[in-house]
Amino acid sequence: MGLNDTPSGERLHIGFFGRRNAGKSSLINAITGQEVAVVSPKKGTTTDPVTKAMELLPLGPVLLIDTPGFDDTGDLGELRVKRTRRILNKTDIAVLVLDAAEGMTAVDEELMQIFREKDIPHLIVCNKCEVEKPPSSAGNESILQVSAMKNLGINELKERLSQIAPQEKPRAFVRDLLAPHALVLLITPMDKAAPKGRLILPQQQAIRDILEARALPLICQETEISAALDSLKNSPDLVICDSQIFKKAASFIPESIPLTSFSILMARYKGFLSEAVNGIAALPRLADGDVVLISEGCTHHRQCNDIGTVKIPHWLTEHTKKKLLFETSSGQTFPEDLQKYQLIIHCGGCMLNQREMLYRMKCAKDQGVPMTNYGTLIAHLHGILQRSLCLFPCLAERIKD
Repeated sequence: MGLNDTPSGERLHIGFFGRRNAGKSSLINAITGQEVAVVSPKKGTTTDPVTKAMELLPLGPVLLIDTPGFDDTGDLGELRVKRTRRILNKTDIAVLVLDAAEGMTAVDEELMQIFREKDIPHLIVCNKCEVEKPPSSAGNESILQVSAMKNLGINELKERLSQIAPQEKPRAFVRDLLAPHALVLLITPMDKAAPKGRLILPQQQAIRDILEARALPLICQETEISAALDSLKNSPDLVICDSQIFKKAASFIPESIPLTSFSILMARYKGFLSEAVNGIAALPRLADGDVVLISEGCTHHRQCNDIGTVKIPHWLTEHTKKKLLFETSSGQTFPEDLQKYQLIIHCGGCMLNQREMLYRMKCAKDQGVPMTNYGTLIAHLHGILQRSLCLFPCLAERIKD
């Protein structure tokens, strides 16, 4: 991701679904004006989801997702369909693409049922209308007639997408907690795990949000906390740190100054901070042999002292004094069956869109598995969770450190 790019987690995800050779890939190429996806008359050309980030006016930044045919067959076909089902968990708008020659089939009806069950805004688009007279409706649903080959109906499709886009309430990372000219100290470690040449996404978002609030960000590494505080005429109004250095930051920052972490703010931004706080109640119930899932939304090279595979297992084992078993997942992979786990610990989810993050939270809740996140857990393990939630009094009241 470039410094000026909108992160994928902040883009509207538009998924194109349908049977093999219905023209999903051709339609995406027509919308983008580029050869994003490989097309051919052969069924099953698209074998893996293909994504394209772009600006689609008037929607703004979007992520277009081309999916394998939902009618794929064989062992490999089943795996492809499974991946397509997984894409539905993060889809903000679904486009069902029909072949004009075949119209609506049982496979398409199945997809429509999934859209309704998941409450996904959707359109039905009939492609290849230049060679066949397509149906104009399917039950109560209207069908938009397009031709990717002749570039017919593409502008209308873009307009229709903007009309059905979900109207989300404005979300703030931190700016709603700040007064103009408030001074915010950001403590951002630059260790081996830090990406080369840039800050990690939550840090970037915090800086942008602080500036939008007309507040004043001051950034330092954890080794310069004292120097940063000494350089200030007035105390910071808020300190935000990386969760890994919560304990060190708390020892430097006076109790009178609010202290929280990027991970806690990200959990609130994605809509699952309340559930993350509730998940802490599961810790005293953990027993020898219990299995804990540690899940990250991104994929990155694991360092020797990795937060997810090394530090959190060590801290949690030390805290509970139990012989726990740990499993990990990363990227788009998240287990469907969670029954074997007694606790799920998730990252802040900065690389996932909100729908995907809330889907994972709902999966855990529906299966009765407590779920928390990195920042909330680490703050609790270091005995400062109540302090780290001081910006959210209703949540802080639930905690007895």
